Amino acid sequence: MTGPDTAASDRAGRGRASAATAVCFWSVGNVIVAGFDLPGLQIGFWRLLLGALVYGAFFYASGRRITWATVRLVALPAVALALEIALFFAALQNTSLANATTIGALQPILLMAVASHRYRERVTGWLVGITLVAIGGVALVMFGAGDGPGGHLRGDLLAAASTFFFAAYFVFVKEVRHHLDTFTLQTTSMVVGALVLLPLAAIDSGRLVPPFPSWSQWGWLTLLLAVPGTGHYLMNWAHLHVSLTLTGFLTLAIPVLSAAGGWLVLDQRLTVVQVLGMAVVLSTLVVVVRRDARMHAAGT
Repeated sequence: MTGPDTAASDRAGRGRASAATAVCFWSVGNVIVAGFDLPGLQIGFWRLLLGALVYGAFFYASGRRITWATVRLVALPAVALALEIALFFAALQNTSLANATTIGALQPILLMAVASHRYRERVTGWLVGITLVAIGGVALVMFGAGDGPGGHLRGDLLAAASTFFFAAYFVFVKEVRHHLDTFTLQTTSMVVGALVLLPLAAIDSGRLVPPFPSWSQWGWLTLLLAVPGTGHYLMNWAHLHVSLTLTGFLTLAIPVLSAAGGWLVLDQRLTVVQVLGMAVVLSTLVVVVRRDARMHAAGT
């Protein structure tokens, strides 16, 4: 393997590690939110606003500025992310967690369709098949507790819309990553996203401005910025080095790892069926990631 090929393979390896770490951080974030006493839309708004202030301070201290050209580039991914957050939390208020999360697990199918046509990524029947197996494993995790589906049509439709916007966010970020560094993308996304969520959070709270969090709530918000917020940074970096298909597939681990975190931290029970589903999902993830690494090593 030549020098440039070796460098590309190394970047792809770091991209896979970065994307996998991002998924782990997002899963931890779900566990944090489960123990948070602030409404979901307000959590999203205040986290984005805090991120805009923290990242913005470092961004401006480095001598850089957010230009209108940058805002135009980042507008689509930022709006998609903000709407995904809003719709997902609204879905959770109108359907079961199992329904919302399982519908969200269909995201890789959407991304495969886009990746195949837009980026000419190779999506084989084998990959589609193993994705369906993994989605089946997710269904075992989410429904294996035996509590019943507990879904409602309105909430399910909101979850489907949320899945669409999360997939759109991945695509939009991949489009702009060639034009922006990760820190600029992250900072601008938080600024624009906070502005998008402000009216939604205000409507949710029934006030002109969402109520100011308590000091203890600010501590949780800081933790959310540090963990799942960093997950967004890592995934944004990874988009330049790994395929859209792979990043979408890795998100199937989120409900699995979140359920495991709920068992470890929140004393939520896990059944044998759920553990079996976890094993199915994690096994398929290992197979796909190792296959991706072999393909990069072979230069295909």
